[in-house]
Amino acid sequence: MITTSLYFLQEKIIFLPTVLEQDFQYQFKHHFEEINLEANDGTKLNALHFKIENPKGIILYFHGNAGDLSRWGQIAEFFVDKHYDVLIMDYRTYGKSTGKLSEEAFYSDASMFYDYLKNGYNENDIILYGRSLGTAIASYLASKNKPKQLILETPYYSMVDVGKLRFPIFPVEQLMKYKFPTYQFVKEVNCEITMFHGTNDSVVPYESAKKLFEVAHKPQTTFITIAGGRHNDLVNFNEYQLKIDLLLK
Repeated sequence: MITTSLYFLQEKIIFLPTVLEQDFQYQFKHHFEEINLEANDGTKLNALHFKIENPKGIILYFHGNAGDLSRWGQIAEFFVDKHYDVLIMDYRTYGKSTGKLSEEAFYSDASMFYDYLKNGYNENDIILYGRSLGTAIASYLASKNKPKQLILETPYYSMVDVGKLRFPIFPVEQLMKYKFPTYQFVKEVNCEITMFHGTNDSVVPYESAKKLFEVAHKPQTTFITIAGGRHNDLVNFNEYQLKIDLLLK
């Protein structure tokens, strides 16, 4: 009974979107444009494009599994303060974005935004940044394209791996519809990769991130351990701040 419930409820466990009215007005301290791209199936995907004068480049940011752009836009402004343009989208069913969830749609939607950026930026000025859920999506894009670099905050080996570590008594591999095999993607990435993970992360286990690091190409991949770091507070640690400043110099 519990196993059956896990199978049918997994979308509600993995994805925690909040929905915004279509006329919701975003408010941020930096200048931004609200854009909407339409997928082949008619899904409308809502995004924010922060723009500054003379940016160092553009960061395409893929956020975590909870909330919407009213929250994630504020988090993304950290990188605008570093003198970068930032494009951040809401996944299907998140915020103002419509459509139905599927793993393949995550990848195809992300590819559409990457192609959108290539119309206005050189590819060697594009940095892919993934956080938590978004680390698999950013890694997928990096495996299919030639960005400047890939930055992963609280990454995981695969969604199945996280499920096994968190629910060891259940047949997770058979139950999971969403695989998000980050490990397969990072093997195909040819740019510089930096991973950040905290030792006290209770959402994505530290050992899953270390397992991902082991399969990534060396020496182009760097793993930064944040001692005592949890899932949502790495930005508060000097180790994170110093390395980010170096990566975005």
